[in-house]
Amino acid sequence: MIAAGIDIGSASAKAVILEDGKIIGEGIIRTKSSSVETAHEVIGKALSSSGLSIKDIQYVVSTGYGRVNVPFAQKSFSEILCHARGAASIFPNVRTLLDIGGQDCKVIRLDEQGRVVAFVMNDKCAAGTGRYLERVSKVIGVPFEELGRHSLQTVNGPTPISSYCAVFAQRDVNSLFRQGKHINDIAAGICEALVERLLGLVRKVGLVKDFSVSGGVAKNEGIVKRLERDLEVKAYVAAEPQLTGALGAALFAQTLLKTGRSF
Repeated sequence: MIAAGIDIGSASAKAVILEDGKIIGEGIIRTKSSSVETAHEVIGKALSSSGLSIKDIQYVVSTGYGRVNVPFAQKSFSEILCHARGAASIFPNVRTLLDIGGQDCKVIRLDEQGRVVAFVMNDKCAAGTGRYLERVSKVIGVPFEELGRHSLQTVNGPTPISSYCAVFAQRDVNSLFRQGKHINDIAAGICEALVERLLGLVRKVGLVKDFSVSGGVAKNEGIVKRLERDLEVKAYVAAEPQLTGALGAALFAQTLLKTGRSF
């Protein structure tokens, strides 16, 4: 029984292939201008790692912004449902999930069965997202992947940066960089500002332990450690946190294939 999940996000696309509940193929690429082209490329990458062809996949579920434009998907689900399903399969005890995507972030509350009981989503401003980190990291010349490490090695402490608007934040970062502030202190200020936005979302839903972080920003140790500090919890992060939504979609596909029914 082979099923697949495709997650076409605003910044990256992910695919997971399951065979009898076991991951046998996966892929992550940057999202292209065409969702159809993106879907074909990311499933191709997952197939190449599994040794299968597209004809071997019996059911496909899509999710994410581009979910309606995946031509080979039999069904689509919202990213809220898929991220919850994926997170619950990795960490069954998780009750609060924070997913930080390229252009939005969402906080999802789960019950004991892994079902969604509440959620809140921020898609109005880039200040709490991965794109925000990408933009400001370019300003100070630090690779996006290394921003978190730099933020934990401050010299004089975090520099104050606007947490309310990505445009103002970039202006603040530009100004601090021209003033000669140490890049580690600026990186710390960037992470502190983003965490301040994320904490507001978590409080709207209400934190219930256990707590998990998913999405590409979950790889940023500076963000995760600050969330743990301020929420006073241990944050559970998957080995590849970007695949959470695609995994959830694949699990839905597997269930649909097994039961032959709709949700």
